[in-house]
Amino acid sequence: MRIGILGAASIAPTALIGPAAVVPGVEVTAIAARDRARAEAFARKHGVAQVYDSYADLLSAVDAVYIPLPNALHAQWTLRALAAGRHVLCEKPLTANAAEARQVAEEARRTGLTVMEGFHYRYHPLAERMREIAATELGAIRRVESSMCFPLPKFGDIRYRLDLAGGATMDAGCYAIHSMRLFDPDRPEVTAARALLRGPGVDRAMTADFRFPSGAVGRINASMWSRSLLRIGLRVEGERGTMKVLNHILPQAFHRVTVTVDGVTRRERIPGEPTYVRQLRAFASAVSGADTNLTPPADSVVTMELIDDVYRAAGLHPRGAVG
Repeated sequence: MRIGILGAASIAPTALIGPAAVVPGVEVTAIAARDRARAEAFARKHGVAQVYDSYADLLSAVDAVYIPLPNALHAQWTLRALAAGRHVLCEKPLTANAAEARQVAEEARRTGLTVMEGFHYRYHPLAERMREIAATELGAIRRVESSMCFPLPKFGDIRYRLDLAGGATMDAGCYAIHSMRLFDPDRPEVTAARALLRGPGVDRAMTADFRFPSGAVGRINASMWSRSLLRIGLRVEGERGTMKVLNHILPQAFHRVTVTVDGVTRRERIPGEPTYVRQLRAFASAVSGADTNLTPPADSVVTMELIDDVYRAAGLHPRGAVG
């Protein structure tokens, strides 16, 4: 499978170039960027054979594309890739809002092509182990709290730009919402949200509360700049006990699972290949027809609906919407 990269993004070496070196049958063969010189420098450094003048030109030369573009461009180029008959691995969030997500999901269904949203953590064995512990040991789930907070004091970064669908809820909150939903299959409702702003309409931090049809409640904490400089983890509370997970997003770096049931505490660590390698293996298998896409567009629709609802509950507009 020949994969092309749309945009010389800094995440691409970690998310795609490195994993492609160890996943059989996958080759990164092309790149295009708005600045050709930047694309050429990227290609030289990472051994990418072809540089194209435009994203559209690249689509004709590959089997699949990896899209690490700004959020506002995800839907546009995913749809154009599908129209060209190409499979898509797109960085999260899949789109800027729920309406775009529904459009992408419909086109993926119509074409039968693979579209995978890049929630790479979902492909590590830790994700399934967390779900297994919650389902078999904790009893009925009462509360899930998910946090994704990291410092990004570079305020000129595209992730703070409203016109590019930026904001903490888009960048960090999508992880928190997605991982909160691992423990209840039903769609929750947003009951409250509170934002800290960096600029008009752009959240640097967000806390949101949820209620599931089962009666369980949820909370997400997301920030790119707040008092919680670094906080990545989950806490799941059930009738019989609790599970706390440190760093479920990048477990290959370090993680810890602490389970307390009926007053007895134990700790676990779950081995596995790096999340991005596992994700690329799953993508390649899905393209070949296997049922390995754990983050399909239908799931993305729910995530984006909740993100839109969080913004509304916080008194802000969903990304791509105007007053």
